[in-house]
Formats: sequence, C-alpha cells, structure tokens
Amino acid sequence: MFRSTLICTAAMLAACGTPPAPTPPTAPPAPPSQAAVDAHVERARALAGTDLQFLMPVCQPQPAQRAAPGDPAIEQMLQRQIARPAPEPAQVFDNLYYVGSAWVSAWVVKTSQGLILIDALNNALEASGLIEGGMRKLGLDPAQIKYLVVTHGHGDHYGGASMLAQKYGMRVVASALDWQMMETQLEFDSPQWGRPPKRDIAVQDGEKLTLGDTTITFYVTPGHTLGTLSPVIETRAGGRTHKALMWGGTSFNFGKDFGRLDSYIAQTERMRGVARREPIDVFLSNHPGWDGTVENLAALRQNPGARNPYVRGTEGVDRALRTLGECARAQRVRFMLA
Repeated sequence: MFRSTLICTAAMLAACGTPPAPTPPTAPPAPPSQAAVDAHVERARALAGTDLQFLMPVCQPQPAQRAAPGDPAIEQMLQRQIARPAPEPAQVFDNLYYVGSAWVSAWVVKTSQGLILIDALNNALEASGLIEGGMRKLGLDPAQIKYLVVTHGHGDHYGGASMLAQKYGMRVVASALDWQMMETQLEFDSPQWGRPPKRDIAVQDGEKLTLGDTTITFYVTPGHTLGTLSPVIETRAGGRTHKALMWGGTSFNFGKDFGRLDSYIAQTERMRGVARREPIDVFLSNHPGWDGTVENLAALRQNPGARNPYVRGTEGVDRALRTLGECARAQRVRFMLA
C-alpha cells in the first residue's frame, strides 16, 4: 500500500515531483583553484576515516563529456564488470538479503505479506542466475515478490526488470522523472542491458510503500539522474529495528553539468537532515563498491555473531553523506577550472 508524506508542497510535487533544494549559503564561494579542489578532497578523506574509504573513488576526476552511445571503452568496461564473480547471496539483516553481483546490487526486503526487490541488475540472464538463483539458495520464493523498485533509470538497475515482471506479475516502481527518461530518451544505453520495463507505479518524493510489517520511504535525490530514488528501509536484527538509507546514485557520470552537481550536493545536505530525524544508522548503496558490501558479506560469513558491519550509527551515515558532498564540490571546482 502506498501513502504520501508531504516533503515538498503539493503544488511543487504536482509540477515536478522533485524535492526543494536547501537554501544555499549566503557566503560567496571561494574562487576556483586547484587548492580548493585539494581542500574538498582532503575534507572528504578526513570524513571517510578508515571505515568509509570505499567512498573515496567518488573524489577522482571525472570527464567533462558524457560517454557517447556505443563507446567501445564503455562496452568493454561493462563486459568486465558483468563477468566478475558474484559474492554468495547472503542474509544481511533479519529481513534484508543481498542477491546482487560484484558490481551492481540487488536487495530483497522480506515482509509479513511478501517480498520487495530493489533493482534488477543488467539483463534477464543475470537476473535469473543471481536474483532468482540467489533467492532460492536463501529460501526465498521469487514468486512472492510483490514490488520491484528501480532506483534510477540506468540499464544496470532495470535490465532484468521486464523479465521478472512478466514472469511473476510484480508491480514496478520508479520515480516519475526516471520513468519519463526510460520511456523517451535514455541517458545511457548498451546492448548488454535489457530493455526498460513498461511504466507502472510512479512515486513522488516522500511517498511510502507499506507491505505487511515493513515500510519503505522514497526520497527523490536528483543528481546521478534527474529522478534518482534513495529509499529508507526499515530493517530488523535481533529484536532491534534499524533504518537504512540506500543512496540511489553515486557517481558523476553526466559530464560538465553544474545543475546536476548542485542538485547532488543539495541532496546530500537534505538527506543529512533526514538521517538525523529518523534516525538512520545504516548506509547502503545500489553498487556494492560504494558501501563495502563484498567485504561486509565476507565479515558476516566469518563472524556471524559479531557486530553487523552495516550498522554505522547516525554519525557514520552523516559522514558518508558529507564525504559524497565534498567529492561533488571538488568535481564542481574542477569543471570551473577546465
């Protein structure tokens, strides 16, 4: 069941479906310089500490031009990433399971009335082997998936969605803006990706999906795409409830687009406030490289009774968002210098 929470005004939601940006600081920005870039990177490194180092590659310089369709280098990169051996599927919390690859995440939320799948990998073959196969290894029935959430409209997240939806009849959820992109003009495409799913449920900022005993709140966090969804998920472990923020789009692969970078920075600040209010103590990603999933799963296997490495506390979630914001600021200055 979906219900809405007003994060924007009703008029703003009707007009654009995206959240308002926080009020920018009144102090004038420092003039662009390499020293300013270095300062942002150093702040990011200090914030990441030793436990969030997996986020630091976000601070690496990014090209000013968006990748061209059919770029051989991109296709080769996709081939390499898809071919990487996947980690074993695993139960991460009492009601949260990982069934993704070594490059792209797929998460299953178990509720008292069925399952919610978050993202569908690159294509039908991968979804069949890793999502369906992984779920069965974990004792989960893919036929019980009631909703499939697509965090953003890039093929590595929606590629297996059409096959799964046709096979099991689940509802497919994405933001209104990214449905529009998937229906009209894709930002990126590849023959290695399945075709976008047919438009189904379009969610706005602040809407909630409640299935049985579990609620997911959807936040639209534009930046990586215009309609990136960052869900907040209720998770449970050992009788305790945790709230997990899944940052729905991490890298700056959109070229020299100051509007997108500014939106990204604004959303890291907005979600810091959300994380404090909820409070949120788990930071997740839809790519395992951006939340330490491969290492975390290994740690859970080796020490099943130890502290869950995904639980970072509200301070850790705040540092993760600040790290991403500082990396985005560094990239913004680089583009100003170019």
